[in-house]
Amino acid sequence: MGRGRAKAKQTKVARQLKYTNHHIDYDRLREELGADTRGAEEIYPPTASEQESERAQ
Repeated sequence: MGRGRAKAKQTKVARQLKYTNHHIDYDRLREELGADTRGAEEIYPPTASEQESERAQ
């Protein structure tokens, strides 16, 4: 019988996590983690369509 309050609390927490806005500063996070921006370019080289758009500019 005591499960009702526990379930209500879990539901409340789940809704808060789902519907609240989480303002994340991704640039600051990258700096804190020491991520290298050019490392992403090496892992994911530009696709053909991206290369064409760069040439057009």
